[in-house]
Amino acid sequence: MNLSIRQEKNEDVVVLYLSGEIDAFTATKLREELIPLAEMGQTVRVDLSGVDYIDSTGLGVFIGALKATHITEGNLTLVGMSTRIKRLFSITGLDEVIAIDEEGSK
Repeated sequence: MNLSIRQEKNEDVVVLYLSGEIDAFTATKLREELIPLAEMGQTVRVDLSGVDYIDSTGLGVFIGALKATHITEGNLTLVGMSTRIKRLFSITGLDEVIAIDEEGSK
């Protein structure tokens, strides 16, 4: 189980490109990259087009980042979701609270 994260800063937006699986083993790596950005009040776009799998631990990281952005007036948007990942967010109701940009979704 592997997760690769590439970060790009475009003007005032930080884009995280994720590839692999987000689970109990890789969620720590994501948390270490995403949460500090959210705590700094950054506008963060997370590109999930390379993600095949997310478990509840991974969902928890996104919830933590969302809470941090609310405190710091940052912004979190998820993009590039596959149909399977989008369905997971829909089933859990997270698509109601986390901004999802459907452009570029698979």
